[in-house]
Amino acid sequence: MSDASLSNLPSLPSLPSADRSDVAARLREALLGAAFTADGLLELLGAPAYAALARSETVPALRATRGDTPLELLIRLFLLQQPVPYARVADVLPVDACLESGWLTRAGEDEVAAAVDVRPYGGPDGEDWFIVSDLGCAVGGAGGIGRHEEGVVLGVGGASTTLAGITVRTPVSAALDLGTGSGIQALHAAQHATRVTATDLNPRALHFTALTLALSGAPAAELREGSLFGPLKAGETYDLIVSNPPFVISPGARLTYRDGGMGGDDLCRSLVQGAGERLNEGGFAQFLANWQHVEGEDWQDRLRSWVPRGCDAWVVQREVQDITQYVELWLRDAGDHRGDPATYQARYDAWLDEFEARGVKAVGFGWISLRRTDAAVPSVTVEEWPHPVEQPLGDTVRAHFGRLDYLRSRDDAALLEERFRLVAEVVQEQVGLPGAEDPEHVVLRQNRGMRRATRVDTVGAGFAGVCDGTLTAGRILDAIAQLVGEDPVSLRDRTPAQIRLLVEQGFLEPAR
Repeated sequence: MSDASLSNLPSLPSLPSADRSDVAARLREALLGAAFTADGLLELLGAPAYAALARSETVPALRATRGDTPLELLIRLFLLQQPVPYARVADVLPVDACLESGWLTRAGEDEVAAAVDVRPYGGPDGEDWFIVSDLGCAVGGAGGIGRHEEGVVLGVGGASTTLAGITVRTPVSAALDLGTGSGIQALHAAQHATRVTATDLNPRALHFTALTLALSGAPAAELREGSLFGPLKAGETYDLIVSNPPFVISPGARLTYRDGGMGGDDLCRSLVQGAGERLNEGGFAQFLANWQHVEGEDWQDRLRSWVPRGCDAWVVQREVQDITQYVELWLRDAGDHRGDPATYQARYDAWLDEFEARGVKAVGFGWISLRRTDAAVPSVTVEEWPHPVEQPLGDTVRAHFGRLDYLRSRDDAALLEERFRLVAEVVQEQVGLPGAEDPEHVVLRQNRGMRRATRVDTVGAGFAGVCDGTLTAGRILDAIAQLVGEDPVSLRDRTPAQIRLLVEQGFLEPAR
C-alpha cells in the first residue's frame, strides 16, 4: 500500500511508511524492551486506569504516568498523545528512524509527538501485539471517537474483540478479513492461516492494517481495496471469512468505519448472502451484524432469508434496542452530543424519519456464523441469547456445527442406539415452591461456553442424569418407562426430539 493512495484523504494526518519493515522491527523491539505491552500497562497503571483507557478516558492514566521511566514516557507518547522530550525518547526508541519514516513528528524544537495511536494488545496465546489507529481513535464508545473525518480508522473496540473471540481457530490455507479496519482480525488470522487477504473500501484502513501487522511481527497480508466481495477474483474461495463490517443502520454514510451507505440492513444482508459462494467445503464465515425489526415481520424469518444456499447457519441475537436508544448510541459514538444542539437534533430527526419510513421498530445486534456443507437439508438456527457467555467461543462454534453433522446423519431409530454422556460442567437445578414434594420444573445449566440453561421434563432430567456412556439411549428410556409406569414404545416415540435438542445445545455428547 503506497502513501500516494492516501492522497484522496487530505483532511487526515499523514501516516508512517508501510514499506519500512526495518523501522517497524526496531520500533517493536524497543517497545517490548520497555515493557510497553498489555501486561506492562496493567502492572504500571493498575486495573482502574487501564480499564478507563478502554473507555477513552485518559485522566487516570495521566495521573499514573507522572514519572520519568521509559514505560511512562511511551504511554504518554503513544496512548495519551502527549509531546515528550526528544532527548529523553532518544534513550528509548530509534527516534531519528521513527521521525524519518513517519511514526513520530516534531513538536517544537525539543519535543516529539506520535503520528498514530499504538496500543498494546495481548494475543490469545500470550503474544505481544500492537494495534495501530488514528490518533484519538483507539476505541469508540460513549465518549465519542475523537475525530469526525470520513475516512478515520478506529483501533480495538468491544465489537472487534467479540468477533475475534467467536472465530473458529483451526489451521487453514486461506483466510479473508473483509472490511479490515486497523487489521485486528487479519492479525488473529495470520496465526493459523497460510495466506491472509484483507480488504477495505477505505485505503487508509489498508495502510493501518499493514502497520499493525508489521509492528506486531506478523506476516504481511495481501491488501485489496474495494467494497464487500468486489476486490476478489472470479472463483476465488477461502476456508475462513471474517468481517466486522460497517453494520450501523443509518441515513447516509458519514463515517466509513461504521456506516455502510446502503439502505437499512442491506449491507449485512449482502455480506451474508455473498459469502456462500466464496467458501470452500467445510469453511466458516463469521460476522457481526445489525438487523431491522420491522413491524409485522418476524425478525427470525428475516435472518433465515439471508442464509446462502449450501450453508448451515447459526445466528445469535445478543441485544435489541428500540430506535431511539439505537440513534442515541451512534450519535454519541460520533461525539455529536458534544456539538451544536441544533445539528444534533436534526440528525436525530433524520434518523427517526428513516426508520419510520421503513417501518423499523427496533434493531438487533448479534453474531452470524456460516459453514459451507452443501447438505441436502441445511440446518439454520436463529435464536436470542442476551445472557453472559464465556469467551473465547471459537471452539464452541466449531462444536455446534459438528453436532449438527452428527444429528443430521442419524434418524430417531439410530439415535436411540447411541450412547451419550452428560457434558462436564453441566449442573441440574430443581425449581419449585419451598416444601413442595416435587419440583415445578428442572433446569440443566452449563457453566462454560454459551452458559445455556434449558428446561427439561422429568423424563429428560432422568435421562440426562444417567447418561454416562454405558447404556444406549433406548435402554435408558426403557428403564425410565418401567419406573414411571409408561408405555416404553410411546416414550421412545416422543423423546428423541428432546434428546436432539440436548445434543444440539451441547448438554449431551456422544460417547465415542
